[in-house]
Amino acid sequence: MATTRNAHTEWEGELLKGFGEVTFDSSGLGHFPVTWASRAEDPNGRTSPEELIAAAHSSCFSMALSNILTKAGTPPTMLTTKAAVTFEPGPGITGIHLTVTGQVPGTDEAGFKAAAEDAKANCPVSKALTGTTITLTAALD
Repeated sequence: MATTRNAHTEWEGELLKGFGEVTFDSSGLGHFPVTWASRAEDPNGRTSPEELIAAAHSSCFSMALSNILTKAGTPPTMLTTKAAVTFEPGPGITGIHLTVTGQVPGTDEAGFKAAAEDAKANCPVSKALTGTTITLTAALD
């Protein structure tokens, strides 16, 4: 069954001095301020498109990796995934680096790294971001 999730942004003013607010409509989790400065300089308590992408990617990757490990008969006890999305004014998003550590009884380092590479290649957010270089570091705790 297909699902659709919604968010919207209201923006006021020009790019460099303006400001906006991202609202998570589907979940109702809240409203988050966004500015050019929070994107290209200091976040200063505001979010950015890149941070939102990092959140989406880290959660999607974690779910995909959990599923892959579970299907292999080694469900994880804990996975911790960090996504670092690099933005450069002009070129835009220049890369995403995923770092995952896991507690996975019954698997070894090579098996964990192989499962992580599979998740990196096949999680829906990775697939949506195929125009971006995605790198990965994976290790068992």
